[in-house]
Amino acid sequence: MAAKILIVEDDTSIHSILEEILKQENYIVYNAYSGTEALMLLEKVQVDLILLDLMLSGIKGEEIIKKIKHIPIIVLSAKISPSDKVECLINGANDYITKPFNKEELLARIKVQLRINQGKTEVKELKYKDLFLKEDNHTLLIKENPIHLTKTEYAILKQLLLNPKKVVTKTKLLDQISCDTPDCDENSLKVHISNIRKKIKKVTEEEYIESIWGIGFKIHE
Repeated sequence: MAAKILIVEDDTSIHSILEEILKQENYIVYNAYSGTEALMLLEKVQVDLILLDLMLSGIKGEEIIKKIKHIPIIVLSAKISPSDKVECLINGANDYITKPFNKEELLARIKVQLRINQGKTEVKELKYKDLFLKEDNHTLLIKENPIHLTKTEYAILKQLLLNPKKVVTKTKLLDQISCDTPDCDENSLKVHISNIRKKIKKVTEEEYIESIWGIGFKIHE
């Protein structure tokens, strides 16, 4: 499957050039022209890499770097100061390219970051309070009591546990589990959540999944 890349650039001419370069390489491209638009888009779609300008309207690129985790970020900026580069890299950017950029170098660095990200070890076990979610057999342990989960239930709970203090929107949750459970839709999502709750309730009275009306779900704190 082609990698999904988000371009965050407010200069329309540069943005168009980047989009054309990426599409020629058969990448799936998403577009944002401001920091605010980028963060809103990332609530709805899951991408494999972000090309990020720093001097954006609204939320600046430096702030986006601090907010985004687990997605490789390559900064594309006219800022050439070593201090700017160091700050971005320390705060979480994976690479930094100054403008004007070379097409071949850009594509090479994209491939490197995608390769590194694909090679990361998958999470084998997630823990939250008395919950242990084990990847090897799709089993949930609550106070050492095993609970078998279906493939879809496991995928849903995994995403919620990966974001324990955040509200995960229905759209984002469906997008994140789409590769493993392509048949899951918004209506069946509610059924799966209900089934997970029932299985947990057989072992403990503590509520672990909280519904945020009209938005999505989160792990109850």
